[in-house]
Amino acid sequence: MSAILEGTPDKKLALVTGRAYPDQAHETAKYLGIDVLETTAYDFANGEMYVRYTEPVRGADAFVMQAHTEPINKWIMEQLIMVDAMKRASARSITVVAPFLGYSRQDKKHQGREPITARLIFDLFRAAGADRIMTVDLHAAQEQGFFDGPVDHLTATPVLLDYVRNNMPLENTTIVSPDAGRIKVSEQWAAKLGNLPLAFIHKTRDITRPNHAEAHGIIGEVEGRDCVVVDDMIDTAGTICEAVRTLNNAGAKSVTLVATHGLLSGPAVERLRNCGAKEIVLTDTVPVPEEKRLPNMTVLSVAPLLAAGIRSVFESGSVSTLLNGLPEDMRPRNIYA
Repeated sequence: MSAILEGTPDKKLALVTGRAYPDQAHETAKYLGIDVLETTAYDFANGEMYVRYTEPVRGADAFVMQAHTEPINKWIMEQLIMVDAMKRASARSITVVAPFLGYSRQDKKHQGREPITARLIFDLFRAAGADRIMTVDLHAAQEQGFFDGPVDHLTATPVLLDYVRNNMPLENTTIVSPDAGRIKVSEQWAAKLGNLPLAFIHKTRDITRPNHAEAHGIIGEVEGRDCVVVDDMIDTAGTICEAVRTLNNAGAKSVTLVATHGLLSGPAVERLRNCGAKEIVLTDTVPVPEEKRLPNMTVLSVAPLLAAGIRSVFESGSVSTLLNGLPEDMRPRNIYA
């Protein structure tokens, strides 16, 4: 296979990847029917990074993929360098593909003298030479306004919905929002799964303590029901495990956790192991290594979603159609990551 996908008329697609999670890029490339363009990348002794593409990319529509995983600052910097190298190599257009966009939680000021770091990240990629950004399930959809260019905001909902629909009995299921901010997404889930009942957990967050929130009660009927908690990310898992305990204390029959981004930082794995969840369903927007996987954890691949998004952009098609599901030829051949 070629590393360049020829388009018509006179269009070329080049997919390149950083070193954070190359397996994801190679899996995405399989769905596109191409190879990942080879890149030379290494660290100098003092930690500086070097990047060079081994083939010409002049005139290509370039997609620069990188997982913003730990060490997150290193991999964001590498992606910025890759964008700069692509711009100086005369690519026709440059799309940053960041399935999980680092710093997206810092999208507003809670107190005086705080940064809005999500805006800074968008500005950095724009300054480096990116023409557009592609990402999955931003912390807040309005962050798209931080970038002075197109933002292709994909959602992993079709991938996660398919799994839940095909692997869970739904006749006794309630969709649960872990907080008020996720109610709209939970409503969409409930509607797409056959107008299931909806509940949400009332919680407060201490803005002076990162990764900390307290649940105060549940609005909705969960007693004796199979609850599916839908969230955008699981980081240290403190708040999501508190949600599981709250639901179990309210008499839920079972609790399944579903989230797009499985960051699983610090004590997350141990907390999830002991929280009492029946199943934990994640996607691989960031890598989930074997040592962080639990017997009741399922990790789904977002490669077909990314491939469908990349193809839509390359062919000037509609990305919004992916909200309703993946194209038939992009249906996962292997749904697991």
